[in-house]
Amino acid sequence: MLTKFFEAILTVIAGVAAALVLYYVLNKIAEILPRRLEHRVKPYLYVLPAFAAIAIYLLYPAIQTIIYSFKDDASVNWVGFHNYSKLLSNHDFQQTLFNTLLWILIVPAVTIILGLAVAVLADRLSPNGEKLSKTLIFLPMAVSGVGAGVIWRFIYSSQPKGQPQIGLQNAIITKLGANPIPWLQKSTLHVNSLLIMVILLWMQVGFSMVLLSSAVKGVPTETLEAARIDGANERQIFARVIVPQIWGTVVTVFITVTIGVMKIFDVVYVTTNGNYNTNIIGVQFFNELFTNLNNGYAAAIVVMLMIAVIPIMIYQVRHFRAEEAAR
Repeated sequence: MLTKFFEAILTVIAGVAAALVLYYVLNKIAEILPRRLEHRVKPYLYVLPAFAAIAIYLLYPAIQTIIYSFKDDASVNWVGFHNYSKLLSNHDFQQTLFNTLLWILIVPAVTIILGLAVAVLADRLSPNGEKLSKTLIFLPMAVSGVGAGVIWRFIYSSQPKGQPQIGLQNAIITKLGANPIPWLQKSTLHVNSLLIMVILLWMQVGFSMVLLSSAVKGVPTETLEAARIDGANERQIFARVIVPQIWGTVVTVFITVTIGVMKIFDVVYVTTNGNYNTNIIGVQFFNELFTNLNNGYAAAIVVMLMIAVIPIMIYQVRHFRAEEAAR
């Protein structure tokens, strides 16, 4: 244990030292140049390592993935758009896309609603009560997706009728006289998918609450008092005064959660591995790459996911620029 600790410390020290040496060398290179040229070139030299890292760890893999999406399962022979056409015409993959769409439609919206509700209601408590409630709601953010999946698998666990129920939900309903329900296998009306979404909501509401609570507290008190003097009730103040002034934060949280939902993998993988009609794009990609060993399909899935994320990212960048311009 101590050996690993010292190895980690040495790794951090070596990384920092390497960065210092790199920037020292770049600075010396800039100083060799004529004075006038030095001031122009030096900023570019300082950002060069960052651009190099982006090119190596982001751009190159993205381009390579796009190329592999047009090749066969061994990434050797070109097959054109065969991977895309076969995936999109496959009924199971169509169901996967539909399940992913359900996640995108439900989770971000509910996360915003619950986070905003907690932010507003907790603000009405005493200072100690507010701190305690927000701490408890934020705690799941510290749990990894795999850990959350394991925890909630026990909550949803089901044993045959007559056997002891270790799952919390089935323990409750059997005590009330009902039969145990296999929650994670119940695909009717996508009940199992909705229950898995609860896990991500449990993890993300704290994140939403923190940002929205900060935005709510930033609404000027004078504006609220003016609205009350004009005869507005609390519901009207919330809908017509508070929400419009924190809308930028609401959009930011919504987009951030949406991108996270589109990439979700661990929670579904741990709970059902995509079985029982709960499959989503992240799990489909993993299974195609590591279980079916089909590099072409896996790359095509990633490319389709990138294409879906790009418009959201463009909107987010434009939204940030519009906010900065408004300030």
